Amino acid sequence: MAQTLAQSATPATPATPSPAPPRLLANHGHSEARPCIVGEWSPWSGCSDQCRPGARVRRRPVQQEPLNGGAPCPALEERAGCLEYSTRRGQDCGRAFVPAFITTSAFNKERTRQVASPQWSTDTQDAGYCMEFKTESLTHHCARENRPLTRWMQYLREGFTVCVNCQPPAMNSASLRCSGDGLDSDGNQILHWQAIGNPRCQGTWKKVRRVDQCSCPAVHSFIFI
Repeated sequence: MAQTLAQSATPATPATPSPAPPRLLANHGHSEARPCIVGEWSPWSGCSDQCRPGARVRRRPVQQEPLNGGAPCPALEERAGCLEYSTRRGQDCGRAFVPAFITTSAFNKERTRQVASPQWSTDTQDAGYCMEFKTESLTHHCARENRPLTRWMQYLREGFTVCVNCQPPAMNSASLRCSGDGLDSDGNQILHWQAIGNPRCQGTWKKVRRVDQCSCPAVHSFIFI
């Protein structure tokens, strides 16, 4: 009888838990995050239209997709305003541009005279001049632009003097003038302008004077296009 009680008082040995299958353990591991990696920008495309404001595009490829929460891909496409000065048959159409179409002076570094306008040869010495205007009015769409290539529109303000450079290929090869330059205005005439890249960003200005070279701050320096 005592032997029976002693055996009953002995605690039972707890069972050893079985190890989790390797497949379940692997699911709890942490893989390294990999960010998106993109390649170089392609060259700018041609303008989408001739003889009227259009758009040019450049793109860049994805070389590595983001994994495990890595940084997402940045913008893969950029668009910017443009304007061609000749038809597909090579006919000059710059004289038909009204009102004045403008863009940031930074674009002058990119445009190529020989491609954009066959009327200008590489042997022709660049003629050019600068028009100063005082802005009278503009739409609210200019201040709302925040895209990388149209952010320059934010600096257009009423009452400020701006400089607009006239150079080939915007300059007509026959008249040596840019369309919408307001050169014939007496200074009291209201002239119209429109920003390339956002047709809703537009306004009016009055001619101040013509000078040989522009001297406005960079944010208030533009070019006819």
